[in-house]
Amino acid sequence: MSKTFSGSQIVKALRRLGFIVDHQRGSHIFLHHLDKNISLVVPNHKEIKKGTLHNILKKADISIDELKKLT
Repeated sequence: MSKTFSGSQIVKALRRLGFIVDHQRGSHIFLHHLDKNISLVVPNHKEIKKGTLHNILKKADISIDELKKLT
């Protein structure tokens, strides 16, 4: 994985998939998807670490390629 993603890029992509921003606490943005009953927390940092990104993608049930297309 050569491209890095920021928290705001990930939130924007997840919103395109139907996730709704619930609230923000500090630098963490809480999202949820009503249809799939999924809740996510995305840190609003300039660069998301690899492990954190993979955990977000796993919970959202999307691949890295899908995320690249949405950004």
